[in-house]
Amino acid sequence: MAVSKWNLDNVHSNVDFSVRHMMVSRVRGSFKDFTANIEADPADLTTANISFTIDVASIDTKNEDRDNHLRSADFFDVENHPNLTFTSTAIERKSDDTYAVTGDVSLHGVTKPETFTVTFEGVAKDPMSGAEKAGFSVEGTIKRSEYGLNWNAALETGGVLVSDDVKINLEIQAAKEA
Repeated sequence: MAVSKWNLDNVHSNVDFSVRHMMVSRVRGSFKDFTANIEADPADLTTANISFTIDVASIDTKNEDRDNHLRSADFFDVENHPNLTFTSTAIERKSDDTYAVTGDVSLHGVTKPETFTVTFEGVAKDPMSGAEKAGFSVEGTIKRSEYGLNWNAALETGGVLVSDDVKINLEIQAAKEA
């Protein structure tokens, strides 16, 4: 395959995250609104250019009060920092279908490099549209404190209410531009 433009299929893509809550369980959430620019050869992502923009106000943790708190100045401060962005800077092949994708993450006014594991899930022709589709799974962890997201509460049993580590999982399907 050659390098081509791929358009994000939002209906078949997800941006999810999880954090430890009260040191005993995980709270999961997702972002509903996101876009991507992908120029890639799915068979060899090492030459890809990838950028992502997530509307952080579109957060959904299945709890309206918590979502509103996450949108507030205590966390994302969506009025002043409406987006989380990622722009790839280096891609290294780790195996036939797995890559370490490094890029600049900008969140809450802070930009720093992060590396995510990306697995190429394959290419198939969509029987409904006839379009060529490619699938990718993305995993990684960021520390929210490194982006100034420091709000927390101490627990009387020890530990804190919300962990610093945020696990990120994306399932991406993209259609090759005609």
